[in-house]
Amino acid sequence: MRFLWTLLFLAACGAQPSPKFFGAQKHEILRSGRHYVVWDNGREVEVIRLGWAGPRQHDGIRADMLAVIPETTGCRAVDSTVEGDSGVMRARLTCPDRRGGASDPAPPIIRLWSG
Repeated sequence: MRFLWTLLFLAACGAQPSPKFFGAQKHEILRSGRHYVVWDNGREVEVIRLGWAGPRQHDGIRADMLAVIPETTGCRAVDSTVEGDSGVMRARLTCPDRRGGASDPAPPIIRLWSG
């Protein structure tokens, strides 16, 4: 019974950011049938995949994780700073000028639920 309560507690916690991202903006997005949580502190991003994945799915998941960064933050990951795997990925961000000008506006954020 204790195992069941522990499992329920862990499931209720959801995706928590690493300490560096405490207080960061949280985005939740669904892509290719998978849920991702994106933590954006304005300079860096952390993407966490929720749920189980089979061995042959990891390359596609990593590509999806990179794709959700601009979709949720309006910024892109600096390629040379991307680290992690198909479970958790982190990168430094480069963002367009948000005061207007030559940059396109950020794409809309797709929210599954607020958090």
